[in-house]
Amino acid sequence: MFGGLATGPTNSPHLRKSGSRPVFSDLGTTELENGAEETFLLLAETDDMKSLSTPISTAAIMPSPILLWRFKALLFFLWGFICCKIGWDSVMRMSVDLRDLFLYEAFLYYNPLLLITMMVWFWGINLWVFSQSNINYAKIFDLDQNHLTHREIWKCATWMTIVVPTSMTAYLYLYSHGEVSLAASQPVLLYAAIAMLLIFPFDIFYLSSRFYLLRTLWRIVLPLQAISFSDFFLADILTSMSKVLSDLERSVCRMVHRQVATIAWFEADSVCGSHSVAIPIILVLPYLFRLFQCLRQYKDLGEKTSLLNALKYSTAVPVIFLSALKYHVFPEKWTNFYRPLWLLSSVLNSLYSFYWDVTRDWDLSGCTRIFKFSKPHVMSNLIHGRKWVYFWVIGSNLIMRCTWTYKLSAHLRHNYLTVFGITALEIFRRFQWVFFRVENEWNKMNSKSNIQLSSISDIPKEEDKLLASNNHNG
Repeated sequence: MFGGLATGPTNSPHLRKSGSRPVFSDLGTTELENGAEETFLLLAETDDMKSLSTPISTAAIMPSPILLWRFKALLFFLWGFICCKIGWDSVMRMSVDLRDLFLYEAFLYYNPLLLITMMVWFWGINLWVFSQSNINYAKIFDLDQNHLTHREIWKCATWMTIVVPTSMTAYLYLYSHGEVSLAASQPVLLYAAIAMLLIFPFDIFYLSSRFYLLRTLWRIVLPLQAISFSDFFLADILTSMSKVLSDLERSVCRMVHRQVATIAWFEADSVCGSHSVAIPIILVLPYLFRLFQCLRQYKDLGEKTSLLNALKYSTAVPVIFLSALKYHVFPEKWTNFYRPLWLLSSVLNSLYSFYWDVTRDWDLSGCTRIFKFSKPHVMSNLIHGRKWVYFWVIGSNLIMRCTWTYKLSAHLRHNYLTVFGITALEIFRRFQWVFFRVENEWNKMNSKSNIQLSSISDIPKEEDKLLASNNHNG
């Protein structure tokens, strides 16, 4: 009764596919079992074929990375051409008298953001070189495991490269077509969006990296604690961005006073005009921050080199304020007295800064070792161990240090295209400086760790000597 085979009805739903009609047959039990086994085997084979064919079809649908990258590059250049075409046509619609003044104003709002975008691109290249040469920059800057890599930095730079020129094109187009109020809203919306993105407290768009940046900026403004490498590293970069910070202040000032898309800012008595007292103050702030950091380092470590470094940053103060005096003294007094002092202080600041770069911030005994990549690369073969790199780095740094004083001079700001070019060159000089400054710091960290390891390894040797002497005495 319990040992017999249980046979189901011939129209059992377990022996047929779902959705099919029942089949009645006079077959015996053995034939039914054979039919059931064949059905199950067929279904199993079908499932195996589906599981094998699914990834193959998915892989066939996905395009190759090279093709996808080329398509994105094509869209990027097409977008750039459209922006240039619309911007050029919009400028040509304006009258000749209005065109220069309007471009000067538009340049004020967007040139600092374009220069920041340029700096972000360069920083991505710096990180890429560090990763290729096995320099642990995360350890140098005390970054957490969620820090941005060079790919993520380039992604941010790409979006900045898209958004900023798009807003500028919309500003030019709307203003040239008479939509002044809509044109005035473009830079305001862009600045507000960037500010909100930086301080947004939720865990989107690299919250930990944004918090790290804001925290470091706060430590720079108020150096109430020991100065870390990332603190004075970012403060040094801010000295190269002082013109950018000054233009940002003027732009925000015009937005607050509702002077966007007007020419009131060009007047000398304007609150946000070119004669504003805020211009030299904002220009000098990064140098004062760096000076206070050096004084804090001297207080903590007692190193006299910190005082000499503070003296270097103090030489930028007369360059900035002597230049600003042109708008507040008589022309004869400026030409005969203040202008020679300004030239003298400019030469002193340039030469002192150049000397400090070469002798203190860099290690020229091996300034191309950072380009020795762990894997073969064209860039490594071109730069590593080449003598021309020494001449280029030293010569270009000297020239760009001297031209940088032009940017610090408030009385030369009306040559906005020249100042923009010099600021871009200063950002490029700082981009070069980063390689050798970070490499020098990495070498110092390795030498310290080696000294610590050697001192630790010497301790057992001393203990062995003491034990041997005790055994000998015993």
